[in-house]
Amino acid sequence: MKIPDLKMHRYPAARLLWCAIGAAIGIALALFLVGPPAIPFLLVSLGGSTVFLFGLTRAPATQPRALFGGHLGGALIGIACYHAFGDALWVYALAQVLALSFMLLTKTVHPPAGANPILMIYAHAGWSALWQPVFLGVASLAVVAAVWSRLYPGLAHYPVAWLDRSPPSTFWGGWDE
Repeated sequence: MKIPDLKMHRYPAARLLWCAIGAAIGIALALFLVGPPAIPFLLVSLGGSTVFLFGLTRAPATQPRALFGGHLGGALIGIACYHAFGDALWVYALAQVLALSFMLLTKTVHPPAGANPILMIYAHAGWSALWQPVFLGVASLAVVAAVWSRLYPGLAHYPVAWLDRSPPSTFWGGWDE
């Protein structure tokens, strides 16, 4: 007996609902694994990543290179700046500029990860924050996105391209030629 092709990918409302349910499952798992009651502010950037993973699956900024590189690099820079210089206003600005420069130079721009340097300084985060909440939260979102995107017919499978550069060129702050 042949299973009928329901062509579910032709129904925008069904796709939207599928993406929304996946996003809810992804962020709920991330929040559960990293323990939000103790450190809710450190998870703000994961909300933005959820939008990218479940709403902009094909974007270069969503692919693993940018997702993991942006989050881990930005968090590392924030933690290092805090430990080296404290939490003065100029340290926040320095960390943000260094994180932006890092992401642009390594082509790992993931906009939600831009919050990480500020979050890490504000929380006076230690080096262990790179593992938990940052890596564990990002990895759990990525795993749910990878599995969820394969369950619905016609959706782009995450990741689309593991090593896509974000941005794809070095013409920063302007139009690509």
